[in-house]
This record gives sequence, C-alpha cells and structure tokens, in this order.
Amino acid sequence: MSINFLKVAQAADLQGRDRFLYRVLEILPAFLSLGTLLALIIFSYLKPVGVAYFIIVFDVYWLILVFFLSLHLIAAYRELKKNIKIDWREKCQNLPGWQDLTQLVILPVYQESEEIIKACLDSIINEEYPLDKFIIVLTAEERAGEEQLEKCRRIVSEYKTKFKNFLFTAHPDGITGELKGKGANQGWAARLVKQEIIDPQKFDYDKIIVSVFDIDTVIRQGYFYRLVYAWLTVPNPLRTSYQPIPVYNNNLWESPFFSRVSSMSNTFWQMMQQVRQEKLATYSSHSMSFRALTEIDFWAPNMVSEDSRIFWHCFCHYNGDYRVEPLYFPVSMDVCMDKSNWRTIKNLYKQQRRWGWGVENMPYLVFNVIKRWQTMPKKEALSRIFVQIYGFHAWATNALIIAIIGWLPLIIGGTDFNATALSGNLPLVTRTLMTLAMFGLVLSAIISTLLLPKRPTKYGFGKIIEIIIQWIFLPVIIIVFGSFPALESQTRLALGGKWRLGFWVTPKQR
Repeated sequence: MSINFLKVAQAADLQGRDRFLYRVLEILPAFLSLGTLLALIIFSYLKPVGVAYFIIVFDVYWLILVFFLSLHLIAAYRELKKNIKIDWREKCQNLPGWQDLTQLVILPVYQESEEIIKACLDSIINEEYPLDKFIIVLTAEERAGEEQLEKCRRIVSEYKTKFKNFLFTAHPDGITGELKGKGANQGWAARLVKQEIIDPQKFDYDKIIVSVFDIDTVIRQGYFYRLVYAWLTVPNPLRTSYQPIPVYNNNLWESPFFSRVSSMSNTFWQMMQQVRQEKLATYSSHSMSFRALTEIDFWAPNMVSEDSRIFWHCFCHYNGDYRVEPLYFPVSMDVCMDKSNWRTIKNLYKQQRRWGWGVENMPYLVFNVIKRWQTMPKKEALSRIFVQIYGFHAWATNALIIAIIGWLPLIIGGTDFNATALSGNLPLVTRTLMTLAMFGLVLSAIISTLLLPKRPTKYGFGKIIEIIIQWIFLPVIIIVFGSFPALESQTRLALGGKWRLGFWVTPKQR
C-alpha cells in the first residue's frame, strides 16, 4: 500500500528503511541536547581548562545574540505600533477585489467557558468587517460531554444570525487513526463546512481565507482588514500563511508573575521571528488559503503540534514554494492561569512541554526533504532544517549552560584547575558578560510595559512596578519553564512508544 509521507506522524507509521531513518531522526534532538550537556559535565571534570574557554566563548556568543535579538525585538515593536495606527479598512478599499473574499473562521472548543467563547465571537463582530463575508465554524469535542455541547448550542443560537453562515459541529470521539487533539477537530470541521456550505453554495476556493483561532483569541479591531491587505499584496496569496503576533493580555493583570514572564517571553520570541521571515513558521492562531488547505487534504488527524505542522506540510507539499507572511499585528490571548498558583505552575509546565513537543516537526521535515530531494530547493531546505535543529537545541540547552554548567569547572575541575589564573578569572569574565547581557532584561521590561492592556481600577500603580520587577526572575523561569520541558519533550520523542505526548488542552481561567 502506498504511504503518503506528508501525513506521517511518527516512525511507527512506516516500514523497513523508512521506519529506521525516521526513528533515527526522532532520537537526534535528544541525542544532541543531552549529549551536549553530558559532554560538558564530563569534560568539566576531565578537561576543565577546555570547558572554561568554551564557557567564555559561549558567554560572548550569548551576549552578541542578546544584542542581535534585541534589535529585532525593537524593530518588530516599532512595526507593530505603526500597523495598529493604520486605517487598514481604508487601505483595503483602495484595492480591487477585497470584497470578493470570504473569511472562514474555525474555532475549536473543548471545555472553555461561555465567557471565553463569546469574547472571541464578539471581537470578530466588533471588527466592523462586513459580517456577510464570514463563515464561522464552532467545533466542539463530543467527549467534552453533553453539558458543554448544550452550552455551545446556546451560543450558536444567539450568534448565528449575525454572520452569513454559522456552522456548529461536535467532533466525534474515537475515530480510528485520530489523536485526541485540536488538529483532528479542525480537520473534521473543515471537511464538514466544505461539504455543507462551501461546495453547495459554490464558493470559490481561491477566494476563501481560512483563519484558525484558539478559542481564547480576541482579535484587535482592524485585524481582518490587515489580513486582507496582506493577501492582496503578497506575490502568491494561495501559497502563503499569515501570522499575527500573539500577545497574552486577556487575563494578564490577574495572572501570577511567573506565568506572565513565560507568556511575554513567548510573545517577544514571536515578535522577533516576524523580522526573521526565513525562520518564521505558523504558530497558534493564523490564517491561510482554503485552496492550499484542500490540496494538502487538511490537517493531519494524528498530530499534537498541528499549528506549525500545517506550515511544514505545505512547505514540503509545494516543494519549498510556501512561506509565512508576518502581519506585525497583535491578537490577544490568555496567560496560563488556574485557581491556585500551584495548579498554574503544573499547567504552565505542561503547556510549555506541549509547545516543546513541536520538536516532532524536525524529523518530519528532514525525512520529507530527503524524500523530495530532487525537487526541493536545496539551499532553502537545508536552511530550514538547520534552523529547526539549532532552535530546539538552543531551547533545551542554552539556559542550563549559562546558569549551571558554566560553573562546573570551578566545582569539579579539581585543585590543579583551581590553582590557575583562568579559574580565578572565569567568574569575573562570566559575571561581566552576563551583566552586559542584562540589557535584554531591561528591554524586555520596557516593552512588556508598553504592551500592557488598560489597567483595571482594582489594581494600583504598584502592579505596574511588579510587572517591571518580575523580569529579574527570567533566568530561573527560562530554565524551569523552558529548558526542562523542552528536554523532557525531546527525551520522550527519542524514547517513543508510550512516552510520546498526546494533546493537552491548557485550562482557561479569567
């Protein structure tokens, strides 16, 4: 039986040499990350001088990287601020064809509250984009239970007359070959809306923009006009995804400091990625053409990281002729928060671990590039592979190298090393370089303050001071909620089988 390699989720889906190759690629991220850390620990004892020089070089590299990324962050922030001031409605009205476009918005739901679902829908209504251009699909999970389904039906009854088309569906549980997750739900909904609305009403696939929003997404006024403007001005809109900047503002004032710092750090990373378009992939809420979505046969139903996989699927399907257009426009989302700090800590770790599971895209990309080597643009493909390998390796190791391993030569390097001038200078050099790198923390504090939503009246000015001071905890937070969950995800991918992660839905609290 012929296998569609672009629908492969893991090595177990394959046979023979293909399975062996894919399995090696699944092991590779953990091998590189754990191997780097283990080698530095061993050589801190056996060759402390060499490791000490490596740490100094690494600290210099880190300092340069901080300044480099800071420039990107500043550039992205300036572009974002410029874009939210532009009247995108007026700009669209000066372009032919914008009124011919249909907005298909898919909203997957699990156990979220009525407040969260309505906030998302209200933000679309308040957008002031013509509502007769929308097809809204609210797609719930059957396994969420009848109470949740009935809640969704009440919401649909209240909102369905506000849009041209409003479809509600309950994704059946237990479909063979599906992983319990958002990707399977989205795929089910997209096929159903195609069958029940798009095809019967003869919509043109080439003029449908599909937006998939996490249900906690609250769009800013002007978003769809900004999206349409990008669609009408990029070279090939059908071979392009469109990525806004996720800003975790919905419940920011109520959330604990460690959750805010983690979420804002992710926002800053996504902002910097918008500047570096060659590294940009789809993430969370994003948009693409319905034509491309149908040509790849929708989302694979067996994926955890469906938001980024859809980009890599298109990239490989079109042999590298697919890209992401940065919108430099914010959408507001929820900070991870639960009813207690301890539950928030556990949920935040699980959320970061799920994001770290995006490493499953690395073996997928390498494997499919190999399979399509003759038709792939070599430079572009190799560049994308390098970015993926480097990114997940850095995510798992950099913070640990700086904060912990950098001191090991002094601790386990022995008396001979500690008697050298290098051992005396290592702490001074490291401390100086890391002090200079604090510029990144200061910049993060400034931009996070500039991105703050309006302060609720129940919070005083002291809350703003807290939000500024919270950044001193970043070195610890990026280890606990960065390196550790990334390492766990990579290790689970390497172990395979029962260790593989399933889809975990972050609980939403406001």
